[in-house]
Amino acid sequence: MRLGIIGAGAVAGLHAQGADDIAGLSLAAVCDLKADAAAKVAEPWGAAVYTDYRQMLAAGVVDAVVINTPHSLHKEMVLAAAAHGVHVLVEKPVATTLEDARTMEDACAAAGVVMVVGMIQHFMAEKLALRTALDAGRLGRVLMVHDYRSTDYRPGSRPDWFFDKAVSGGGAFINIGAHCLDRSLWLGGAPAARITATVLNRFGSPVETDGTMELLLENGVQLRITIASDCPNNIDEMLVVGELGTATVDPRRGTFMEIDGERTVLHTTSPHDIQNAFTAQLADFKAAVGGAAPAVSLAHASHVVELVLAAYAAAETGTAVELAPVPVP
Repeated sequence: MRLGIIGAGAVAGLHAQGADDIAGLSLAAVCDLKADAAAKVAEPWGAAVYTDYRQMLAAGVVDAVVINTPHSLHKEMVLAAAAHGVHVLVEKPVATTLEDARTMEDACAAAGVVMVVGMIQHFMAEKLALRTALDAGRLGRVLMVHDYRSTDYRPGSRPDWFFDKAVSGGGAFINIGAHCLDRSLWLGGAPAARITATVLNRFGSPVETDGTMELLLENGVQLRITIASDCPNNIDEMLVVGELGTATVDPRRGTFMEIDGERTVLHTTSPHDIQNAFTAQLADFKAAVGGAAPAVSLAHASHVVELVLAAYAAAETGTAVELAPVPVP
């Protein structure tokens, strides 16, 4: 399978390395508006360089693409790929509206191509270690999840498009919050039934820089997500409280469980964890193209977008938003 990458941003190199690591997959082309950025990712693998994704698709040099671009651009690129019979792995969030997400899904289904949404948290070793422990019943029933993450949304701290709501769809919630919602719903074990939220716009930012979300999942699990900008130390930690004990997950340290005063190490962080996750995600995508069910369903990816939008509505009105039950696939 010949892979193309559209958007030579921060994780493009991880996708490129992943393609080289997987038998039957090769990096064929990289596209970015900046030719030098595309070339930096492409050259180690001898891949072609493009500055127009339409030309890359029309050239017939790829069988599948990774779309790694600003959020609101996903729709037009997915539709173009589908029109050329090219399979798609689109980075989260899948879109900035549910209508766009449905349009993308329908277009790929009609064209007979596979669309998978890149939700990298499902492939991170420290999250998988906890998921395995939960599936084995080691913590009993999950009761509560707290997801606490820092970021930096000071203007100038990241590319300008992140601060343009028409392009990004919002600020810290749709970017960092999408990761938190994804992994917290996954570990919490159910879709959300209700959400409340608050946001802060600091530093003169036109999009939210900080905020909290509180959710009740359909299975009764209580979930709280906190995102804070410009912290003294980087924070990326989940706390899961179960009937029998607790667990913490931190990609910089690992996964730890405590039951009745006894601490167990479930995973110790390795320098290879992030690359391994991106490689595993690409392998999952390749398997989906071959007919397997992907690790992350399109329904889950769309529910994450639904919750981000509901959080914005809840923050604006100061009232809870009730969610319709998510159909079981």
